[in-house]
Formats: sequence, C-alpha cells, structure tokens
Amino acid sequence: MKIRVLGSGAGGGFPQWNCSCPNCKAVRAGTIKASTRNQSSIAISSDGEHWVLFNASPDVRAQLESFPEIHPKNKVRGTGIEAIVIIDSQIDHATGLLILREGDPLNIYCTDMVKQDLSTGFPIFNILEHFCGVNDHPIPLNGDSFTIPNIDDLEFTALALKSKAPPYSPHRNDPHEGDNIGMIIRQISTGKTTFYAPGLGLIEPHVEKAMAAADCVMVDGTFWTDDELASVGRPLLARKIGHLPQSGAGGMIEFLDTLDKPRKILIHINNTNPILNEESKERDILNQHGIEVSFDNMNIEL
Repeated sequence: MKIRVLGSGAGGGFPQWNCSCPNCKAVRAGTIKASTRNQSSIAISSDGEHWVLFNASPDVRAQLESFPEIHPKNKVRGTGIEAIVIIDSQIDHATGLLILREGDPLNIYCTDMVKQDLSTGFPIFNILEHFCGVNDHPIPLNGDSFTIPNIDDLEFTALALKSKAPPYSPHRNDPHEGDNIGMIIRQISTGKTTFYAPGLGLIEPHVEKAMAAADCVMVDGTFWTDDELASVGRPLLARKIGHLPQSGAGGMIEFLDTLDKPRKILIHINNTNPILNEESKERDILNQHGIEVSFDNMNIEL
C-alpha cells in the first residue's frame, strides 16, 4: 500500500493567507524550522499507477502538479485518479472538486449525508453536472467493506464518527450518522491496514478497536490545546468543533500511548499548532511518544 500526503495542513493551510500568528509570521520570515503546508488530502494506491484521492482540497491543482505519478501518461489528457473519497462535506475537503471539472465524470464515493450537503447547502454536485458530471457511489456505514474498480488489492471500510455537519449544512444542528467518517484501508494480499481520520473529536469504542488493529494510523493533528484558537482571537474550543487536541487529559497523545501496533502519524495540522515548529518543545514531546507529524509530499509504504 502506497500513501502520498498531498496536503498535511488544516483549513487555510500554513501559513494562512490572513494570519499573523507567531507560526505564520515566523515561517514567512524564515525564523523557525518549519515547512509550509497545503490543505489536507492524501492519495492511496496498491500499484503506484491507479490512485484513490481522499478529499479534494482547494489546493488540489498544486498538489497534483507536485505528484508525477498521478500525471497523464501516453495520451494528451488523463489522470491516475480512479476515484475520489470525500469523508465529510467541509469546504476544505470538497471545494477542489470544482478544480477537477475539466475531465471525464468524477467517480465520487461519499455517504448519503455528504451527498445531500454537496447537492443542497453547497451544491458542488449540481454545478459539476454542467461540466464533467458526477458518478456518485454511496459509502456503506453498516460495517460492510467495498472495493473500487481499477484499484486492485485494496478494500475500504467506513466508520461513522461523532461530528457536526459544516456550518452551511441544512442540518448543521441536527447531526446524522455519516456527517463525518474515518476509513480503514486494507491491502487484501498482505492484510496490512491504515486508519485515516483527519477530523476526530471523540474516540469511540469502534474507533479505538480499528486504530488498535491498524498498522498505520493517520489521525487528527489539528490543535495542541483545547483553547488554542483563543490565541488568534477566536473563542472556540477544539472539542466543540470536532477536533481532539493532542495535549492534556484525554487528549490524542494519551490515547495513542495505549496503542502498541500502529505507526502513528498526525495530519490536518492547524496553522496555530506549535508542533509546526520542528524545534519546539511540543514537537519534542511528540518525538518522545513516537508520534510523527506528516508533511506535504510525504510518502508512506506498508
């Protein structure tokens, strides 16, 4: 199983265009050891030729340009993208679909709730029908796995996560199963598995079981502390907006410490998070706990 991190940042990327927090200011000035980041997305393949794109961020064009394996081969137009899995209907994960409108119909896998949001409150699917069109495929939430044509040797199993729909959603304050999912990706020939959940606000028993059994977990690295956004004048708590912070009692570090098997990787890192500074004490804490921080163009192979 080959995994390419196309983007490792949270919404807005790093630095964020309108932010002068200590991280953004310092990375622009070159005064900290840190890498810039596009918004969160990964691609997965079993053969290095046919790929599944997980989420389509607003940065998708630049992400694909920096990834030669997915470029058209032996014809004027084409792509290595066989399908796109949208794990939630957040703007940061779906807007890039509009950038991909110049080709054939997009094969999109998503839950019924995500399809509803992307056909109503943020009607990207409707817009795409005037360009390339959409072949949408429902993702089951009953524990059944599914496969994707031309993606040999991989199967996918979705897990419903506790979450809220995006602010624009008609059911923002009426949560439904399927608003947000995590995904188990298993290579059939080897049995190796990856668990992917860039938005994870609560580790429920079924999620804990999946993470403990995985060979690699790529999970929510958005915030270091619950009240981190206060530093940029936004009185929002991480847990309230669906992200489990790394530090503190009940945080991501504490939970990941209970897992012996998987490789542990954080993704979807907000521009305010001190772990972006590779020489920070927070990054050193992660190193001590054996937790990696993903970066753009990172390659993972299981």
